[in-house]
Amino acid sequence: MKLRGYIFSKPFLGERVPQHVQNIIIRDYCTKNNFQYLLSVAEYAILGSDLILQQTISEFNKIDGIVAYSIFQLPEDWSARQLIVKIFLDSKKEMHFACENMVIRNNNDFQKIESIWQIKSTFLSNDLQGDLCD
Repeated sequence: MKLRGYIFSKPFLGERVPQHVQNIIIRDYCTKNNFQYLLSVAEYAILGSDLILQQTISEFNKIDGIVAYSIFQLPEDWSARQLIVKIFLDSKKEMHFACENMVIRNNNDFQKIESIWQIKSTFLSNDLQGDLCD
């Protein structure tokens, strides 16, 4: 299975991981799972950008899916996230997430990831409210 790496050069949901570390984790994930790792593409540092992810989707005829460093590198906007996953599922491609050791192959997988997203979003929202009140 050929997977294109997908990394960020910007923070994502309160996290910041150097690109070389993201690549090490992705490469290790692919090695452990016997996937062919194709060099990573890096998303633009523009807030809310998923242009490189969209561009990588156009490469679907050459790859079997994408391996991102984290599930939190999916689009922050729920409808954009849902649309990206729909494109993957309709194309019968997989989205892997090395840090969490998770994969989206079907809607049930996506719902598990959405649950994690909701918990993290709620935590960040409550944490920000606490900072504003202190």
